[in-house]
Amino acid sequence: MKSFSTDNAVSVPRGRLPFRLGTTSYIIPADILPNLHHLSGRVDDVELVLFESDEFSNLPSPADIEAMATLARKHELTFTVHLPLDAHTGSADEEERVSSVAKCRRVIELTAPLSPFAWVLHLAGDRRGNVPSDDMPRWVEQHQRSLAQLLENGVPPSLICVETLDYDFDYVASLVEEFNLSVCLDIGHLLVMGRDVEAHIDRWIDRTRIFHIHGIDTTGKDHSSLRYLPKGLLEGLASRLGALPLDDMRVMTMEVFGEEDFEGSMSTVMERLATWLK
Repeated sequence: MKSFSTDNAVSVPRGRLPFRLGTTSYIIPADILPNLHHLSGRVDDVELVLFESDEFSNLPSPADIEAMATLARKHELTFTVHLPLDAHTGSADEEERVSSVAKCRRVIELTAPLSPFAWVLHLAGDRRGNVPSDDMPRWVEQHQRSLAQLLENGVPPSLICVETLDYDFDYVASLVEEFNLSVCLDIGHLLVMGRDVEAHIDRWIDRTRIFHIHGIDTTGKDHSSLRYLPKGLLEGLASRLGALPLDDMRVMTMEVFGEEDFEGSMSTVMERLATWLK
């Protein structure tokens, strides 16, 4: 296994923040297991970004899952699992919808031995933008059918986190509440779309199990270092989470993909949350 140097790496003291600090499973240019070795001891949680398609799959083998579980026990690591990005559980094409549900269920069953902190689900739109479909009643109904099927094997609804995407999250609020799901509040997506971050936190903090946080650089590139976050946002969110009961811990995932953005994000956490880390 190729090793990657951490000689100049910034380390955030663990156990002092009012949330579990996480990042993605793609920080170094390698597969998931080398990334986990690289990140172990530096973060509290790793978001496993999984893909499955006819052309490419990075789904771990049972042996990989066992190795991940061993690392988790050794380093007090938890996992959040991002369900496949190419799942379209609201599709008008019934075959595609059913296939998408099956794909998500396979990933849930495969990763269940890791006792994930949560599974992250995209209720993908038919298109990008503020309104996800030209036929909203059909789109909502298809997602409703898919969620019922996804949960019928007994996965706790609170462990399924519906992520805020580019569309207005009010479109799926009724589904989140009907099925008693949790929320993955993606701060970066809210910033990209110019939405009111504080209003979303106010409304959804009680259901939010995971926060995704990432900056937007000067070129408009998303999923960049946290140093591009507006001043006060990270500090304010930490204060909100610090006011919650100790047994109500959340995960905050620095959703970046690359060493430079990860190291920059770690430095930003150290600088902006210094009062928590003394």
